[in-house]
Amino acid sequence: MHDVGLAAWFGGTLANAVALNRAAAEPGDPKEAGRVANAGWDRWTPVNAAAIGLHLVGSVGQLLGNRDRLDSQPGVRSMSVAKTLVTAAALGVTAYSRVLGKKVSEHQDVPVRGGTTPSSQTPPDVADAQRQLHALQWVIPSLTGTLIGISSYAGEQQRPPNRATQLVDRTFRR
Repeated sequence: MHDVGLAAWFGGTLANAVALNRAAAEPGDPKEAGRVANAGWDRWTPVNAAAIGLHLVGSVGQLLGNRDRLDSQPGVRSMSVAKTLVTAAALGVTAYSRVLGKKVSEHQDVPVRGGTTPSSQTPPDVADAQRQLHALQWVIPSLTGTLIGISSYAGEQQRPPNRATQLVDRTFRR
């Protein structure tokens, strides 16, 4: 659950940033660009919410399943704290992006150059939201990609040779 949810959260936001926001401008009609980008993001939102929920449930399950490692294995507690902080940041940025996305989505027929790029005819409030979304669209995959890296590191910490080496080190240090 943890990994599948995180993969969908990362992959979906990255794909939308790389493809959807730019592809929305392809038809050439500035009003159509906003409509297409909004439709894509509005369709992705429930899937993204489910992915995030799945990831969080899986994260709690991992934490409960590895309680003993938090106290006994060096580095696990600090890695867990870092992972929690990055997860909180990713959740915050995702939530704020959704607020901005709703602001943009409420204006279906507004002329824009792309999903996160306003045109000179874009109303100021929508243009401001788009400019913020333009930056944030890269922050979410960066944070969730960081979570993938931390999770990978955590998985390596669980490998038997690692745990055995750490147990031996801890035993002989005492």
